[in-house]
Amino acid sequence: MPHATKILAVDDREENLVALAAVLDALPVELVGVTSGREALRELINDEFALILLDVVMPEMDGFETAGHIKSRPRTRDIPIIFLTAAGEAGEQAYQGYAAGAVDYLTKPFDPWLLRVKVSIYVDLHRRTVELRRQAALLREALDGGGGPGCDRILKALDERMALVEGDVARLRGEGADGTDETAADPLDALEGHVADLRLALDALSAGT
Repeated sequence: MPHATKILAVDDREENLVALAAVLDALPVELVGVTSGREALRELINDEFALILLDVVMPEMDGFETAGHIKSRPRTRDIPIIFLTAAGEAGEQAYQGYAAGAVDYLTKPFDPWLLRVKVSIYVDLHRRTVELRRQAALLREALDGGGGPGCDRILKALDERMALVEGDVARLRGEGADGTDETAADPLDALEGHVADLRLALDALSAGT
């Protein structure tokens, strides 16, 4: 049985972590909660996370500084971050959040349904990406071994996974087009570019077998 996808929640108030765990309890994810930016950075060294839910206002190291450290590390720079903050602290902080590399920004108290939907999208995208990496590793192994009928099957499977990732990009972009997340355009543009590069590589491999 596959391990549950992990999400890192960072908030200096324990009650907020409990509330997040309750909201996400229905999803097939494991929520790892920590109460400081430093703890979050330690967790990111030792484990893999699909998404980070990051509080903005925290003592010692706030959410923006924590995000800066996360985005400066090659191993963690691509993990999506959703900033969480109190409603009265939005506005300028939202701009800072996106500038720090956040893919989204939610104010407390947030709509539980909306948070579950957003988390589900990024968790699903993470799982598809992990599967794509696995298929790519199998493809490299088959090509190194001389290819053959097995290589054709792997190419077909990889093509199917690529189509799923492309569908995710279209779905995420459609969400922004509805006006619910217009500020997420830049990370989506980058993701779309990466998918386009992978598609070109896949087509080249298919043409050469």
